[in-house]
Amino acid sequence: MGKTRARIAIDAMGGDHAPAEIVAGALRARDELGVEVILVGDRQQIEAVLPANTNLGQLEIVPAQGTIEMHEEPLSGIRRKPKASINVAMNLVKQKQADAVVSAGHSGAAMASALLRLGRLSGIDRPAIGAVFPTIVASKQVLILDVGANVDCRPKFLEQFAVMGTVYSKYVLGIPEPKVGLLNIGEEESKGNDLALQAYQLLQANPKVPFVGNAEGRDILSGDFDVIVCDGFAGNVLLKFAEAVGEVLLQILREELPQGLHGQLGVSLLRPNLKRIKQRVDHAEHGGGLLLGVAGICIISHGSSQAPSIFNAIRLAREAVDNEVLERIQGSVAIAEE
Repeated sequence: MGKTRARIAIDAMGGDHAPAEIVAGALRARDELGVEVILVGDRQQIEAVLPANTNLGQLEIVPAQGTIEMHEEPLSGIRRKPKASINVAMNLVKQKQADAVVSAGHSGAAMASALLRLGRLSGIDRPAIGAVFPTIVASKQVLILDVGANVDCRPKFLEQFAVMGTVYSKYVLGIPEPKVGLLNIGEEESKGNDLALQAYQLLQANPKVPFVGNAEGRDILSGDFDVIVCDGFAGNVLLKFAEAVGEVLLQILREELPQGLHGQLGVSLLRPNLKRIKQRVDHAEHGGGLLLGVAGICIISHGSSQAPSIFNAIRLAREAVDNEVLERIQGSVAIAEE
């Protein structure tokens, strides 16, 4: 295990609800998770949303100038704005002044900043964003990667995603023997496009990957897989579809259950169950995705993140730090290349 008190740099200006919701989530994480939080951004705006009489212990504000807007091209944006909040937060990790960074801002800018400032882990060609999905098994989750970092992939990239996903699943999600699958249109080895066919052979031959075969769309949430790898195009479509389904399900429950007196009584009786349903299907409960493959812990949260999601993103960051995910991935990649 790693440190007992992680220092998390938080891009306080990133996201639709910055800085108020970002700050609120960070303060809750500090109080409940025992982490040190570094709020990066416009000091005046950050201080304006701090609650009165805020305890300033384990809290630091590091000034930054501006942010990367959603309409800006990521690479040019971070180069034109070296003092933007995401760049300053990444520099804190690079300089060992923070153990991880969390951002709900421009995800492309966060990835570009991480690559330029932190660099890739040795042996990793492309980083991947991993997102955790619920399954029909109440106590089980599935890690999908990549969900947006790499639209076009080579077979070797998917193999590396599988190695990184295996480490994360084992040491952060707590699955002793994770089962890895390859997203495909059929379970047979002969199915799929050239990428899937070649990736299948690499995954099957890699001793560091507990590969169990292809995963069709209907298998994703079945609980039969712990890690599923795919290119970022398919993964991002899948991620956003799953988020929409979760929101639709919650909305249907809100609309249908309270109908009439019996419905209102039922809602009261079912409130604990409904809370658990929300925890399982609401993307805010998972906080965001870990950018695996860069030489630093980086959590990319949803742009619409509010305080609960930021809290959970910081929790993910702390778990990745405490479980030494970077060191374990580097070790696994090194062994796989021997």
